[in-house]
Amino acid sequence: MIDLHLHSNASDGTDDPDDVVRLAVDAGVTTLALTDHDTTAGWAAAADAVATMPSGVRLVRGAEFSTASPDGRGGTVSAHLLGYLFDPAHPAILADQERLREERTRRMAVMTERLRADGYDVDPAAIAARTGAPVGRPHLGRALVEIGAVDSVGDAFDSFLAKGGRYYEPKADTPIADAIATIRKAGGVAVWAHPWARLRGDVIEPEVIADLAGRGLAGLEVDHRDHSPEDRARLRALTRDLDLLATGSSDYHGANKTIPIAAETTAPEVLDALVEQATGAEIVTSGQ
Repeated sequence: MIDLHLHSNASDGTDDPDDVVRLAVDAGVTTLALTDHDTTAGWAAAADAVATMPSGVRLVRGAEFSTASPDGRGGTVSAHLLGYLFDPAHPAILADQERLREERTRRMAVMTERLRADGYDVDPAAIAARTGAPVGRPHLGRALVEIGAVDSVGDAFDSFLAKGGRYYEPKADTPIADAIATIRKAGGVAVWAHPWARLRGDVIEPEVIADLAGRGLAGLEVDHRDHSPEDRARLRALTRDLDLLATGSSDYHGANKTIPIAAETTAPEVLDALVEQATGAEIVTSGQ
């Protein structure tokens, strides 16, 4: 089994990177991708864990880039872009990740200030020190659970951290076309994560996907728990029409989400085609 979208506590998951590897192998996964948000900090620990696994376990090193996309209707929407097998030391990658880390820190300071003004004792410095990762809303949600303001991270998103809510603060994400160009410059492959996850908000029109396919987008994450059967069928047809790869992944976050590892998977031939396009980093394989 191949699962190309998993998160560790290097970003907003709850498991250490080495534990993500072990849990994936225990779930029957033979190839996994670590794709933390806007960071490659978990790559080394995950690679070390793969080295201890039985022969044949493979790690695809990646990240999930925070981007903004035209929606095809005159506006913009938040978009997540999976970058695979890029050079983590490429200057364009380093610059983008540093800018996004600073933007996340600014956003967290604004949101916690609003919460504290209403009597919720959350400390952005303590949250950042405890996570050691680019801070995001899931970290703030866990802080709200710890002070007893909500029962779960999901409740925090529904009642405190929802887009457009009293405490919400947007962040300035990278334009998606720029992020695709950055990933390609670094030898990587760009796949749009859950492009039609309608429960998360507005999504893009098919014409936007077609435009970005001409700008270097390599694939779409078709099989994802937030896609309806109808949208999966339409996205799969788009991948055929536009000569894009169609991947499937769990989007595992540990205790922060209920989705299990390998809830959705990618076909071996799709992984092979993805790897053929990458020049920035190699797959890490156990037993070598």
